[in-house]
Amino acid sequence: MSPGFPVVRPRRLRRTPALRRLVAETRLAPADLILPMFVKEGISAPHPIGSMPGVVQHTRDTLRKAAHEAAEAGVGGLILFGVPAEKDGTGSAADDPDGVVQRALRDLSADLGDATVLMADLCLDEYTDHGHCGILTGSGEVDNDATLQRYASIAVAQAEAGVAVVAPSGMMDGQVGTIRTALDEAGHSSVSIMAYSAKYASAFYGPFREAAECAPQFGDRSAYQQDPANADESLREVLLDLDEGADIVMVKPAGPYLDVVRRVRDTVDVPVAAYQVSGEYSMIEAAAANGWLDRDRTIMESLTGIRRAGADIVLTYWATEVARRLA
Repeated sequence: MSPGFPVVRPRRLRRTPALRRLVAETRLAPADLILPMFVKEGISAPHPIGSMPGVVQHTRDTLRKAAHEAAEAGVGGLILFGVPAEKDGTGSAADDPDGVVQRALRDLSADLGDATVLMADLCLDEYTDHGHCGILTGSGEVDNDATLQRYASIAVAQAEAGVAVVAPSGMMDGQVGTIRTALDEAGHSSVSIMAYSAKYASAFYGPFREAAECAPQFGDRSAYQQDPANADESLREVLLDLDEGADIVMVKPAGPYLDVVRRVRDTVDVPVAAYQVSGEYSMIEAAAANGWLDRDRTIMESLTGIRRAGADIVLTYWATEVARRLA
C-alpha cells in the first residue's frame, strides 16, 4: 500500500505540552537570569519607579530582603546600581568605601555567601552631576583616559566590598584592561569582569535614567556608545575586550539587537550575556496593562527569544518572577 499523504508530519511533535517540552531546542532556567537592582541612599522606604511598574529603588534593608528572595528562587546573579545622596563632577561616591553600593555589597556578601553571584555595575553616570559615564574635559567632552583611572579605583572598591563580578558599562577604550590590571595589582585576581562590550547608544534606556536618577543634562552619548546602525563594530569591541581580559561579554540592549547577540555567540568561546533593558521591560508592562498583550506569555517569549539568539545569560527585571515560574 502507498503511504498516506503527507508522510512527514512535523505537527506530531507539537501535539501535546509534554511532547513540546521534550523536543524544545531552547530552554530557560533560573540560573540563566541576572536581576538588576537599584539601591538608593537616604530613603526609609522603597521608592517606586514610575516608568518601570513593579521596580523600585531599594533601601539597604529592602534590598537585602529582595536579594534573599531572588537567591531563594534560584536566580543566577544580582547586579547592583547605586543612587547616592550627593553627586559631583568626578562621581566620588562611586568608589567611596562607605558608598551606597559598597555598603550593599558587604551586606549581601555576608547574607548570601555563594547562594548567587554578586555583581555590580561599574560606571559613573549614576554618580556624576552631569550624568555622563566619565570625567569631562573643560569643553564638555568625555575624557577617556582620565575616566579609566576612576574605573580602576571603583573596581578595587567594589572588590574589597565583596563583589564577585564587576561589570564596566561606560564603553571607554581600554576599560577592561585597565580594570583587570587594577584588580590583579590589588590582590583581587579572582574577581571576574563581565564587559558591556557592545553597548549601543539606545533610546530604550529611557526608564533607567529615572531609576538611576541620571542628571537630565547627560547629553548625547553617541561619541562613546555604539551606533545602532553598526554590527561589525560590535565584534571588534568584543574581541578587544577579550584581549584585555574580559571573562563574559555582553550585548545591550537585547531585544532590538538579537542579530548582534547571534554574531557574538558564533564568534567567541566565553559566556555571552544580553541585557533586556528598561525600555523593553516598560513597553511590555505598559501594553499588558492596557490589555493589548498577554503579559506572562510575552515575558516568557521575549526571554526565550534572547536565549535562542545565543545569550547564555539574560539580565532582566523579571528575573525573580520568571525564576519562580520556571521552578
